Amino acid sequence: MNTLIYVHDPMCSWCWAFASGWEKIRSELPEGVEVKTLIGGLAPDSDQPMPQDMQQFLAQTWRRIEESVPGTVFNHGFWTDCQPRRSTWPACRAVCAAETLHSGAGQAMTTAIQKAYYTAARNPSDVETLLDLAESIALDKKEFEALINSDENRAEHRRQMEEAQSLGVDSYPTLLLQTGQQIGRLPLDYNNADATLKAIRSVIDVA
Repeated sequence: MNTLIYVHDPMCSWCWAFASGWEKIRSELPEGVEVKTLIGGLAPDSDQPMPQDMQQFLAQTWRRIEESVPGTVFNHGFWTDCQPRRSTWPACRAVCAAETLHSGAGQAMTTAIQKAYYTAARNPSDVETLLDLAESIALDKKEFEALINSDENRAEHRRQMEEAQSLGVDSYPTLLLQTGQQIGRLPLDYNNADATLKAIRSVIDVA
């Protein structure tokens, strides 16, 4: 069995830039390739406002992505409409909790978080936002609220982060392909998902 491993953080702006490519890759994977997702974690829980220099850096990153990955859109009103915090772990736990409650809901939650954050200027660092998003993807809001910050769910997020680290992943998004006991990193072209699909087919054909 061959396994495609995708490591991401739902509040990673480059993961948002890769969203359409990731969708295409999943839909056109060769037969016999399983998909496994791992949640990373850019920034731990914090209730402190994001420093201005970090806000400026991220705002510039958004503009750079818009220029280099045509079709990727950001709502820059986020920086004035919300109180940004450097805290992505709540959103990461939301993805873990969604997948626990319903197989496949982790991807749906990732998409909901990305659209809320990047296009609707909503703050996924806030649990209230995440509860609304859970409800929007047809999860039971009370069950989700009980699970998201539970010891069980925190442990699952920590397990996934540690697994990603053990694979040498230190940035997001990252794609790895496991064939037997061998694991290799795949190229990411944000404007050409076919390049990644070609690399996958090449490795599988050799294996």
